[in-house]
Amino acid sequence: MSTPQKTRRPDPLTLEVVELIGEVVARFHQDYEEAAAGHSLTGAQARLLSLLSLEPMPMRKLAVKLKCEPSNVTGIVDRLEARGLVERRPDPADRRVKLAAATDEGRRTAKHLRENLRFAREPLAGLAEEERLALRGLLRGMLGTDEAGPGAAG
Repeated sequence: MSTPQKTRRPDPLTLEVVELIGEVVARFHQDYEEAAAGHSLTGAQARLLSLLSLEPMPMRKLAVKLKCEPSNVTGIVDRLEARGLVERRPDPADRRVKLAAATDEGRRTAKHLRENLRFAREPLAGLAEEERLALRGLLRGMLGTDEAGPGAAG
């Protein structure tokens, strides 16, 4: 029979790593908001456009990925559609479902947004490939995924 584990307090190293992750997240969001503003987009619009530049998605899936209500996603898609960055199209698998999809201009804008994220790109470029691969592996481990993301090789 096993004994219940006591909840241990995090050690100082773990606490420092948690704080560093929080700082990285905060700086990334700030950089993302600035890049979005450069295209007259809100952060939420930029995040949605970035998701749609990878693949068309139904509104409900977008809401889950953005952690918001489907009605909020509808408003964001409406505004991006009015600017010609997103379009609605029927889902080939179920024509009752509408997919939101980035237009060519929307994909160009999303690419430009990614290219203008200076905070993470510059320090990462200073790391050796092996270090970036190790960091990617550690981050995937934290997220509980082995999925290869965009641009992931090896």
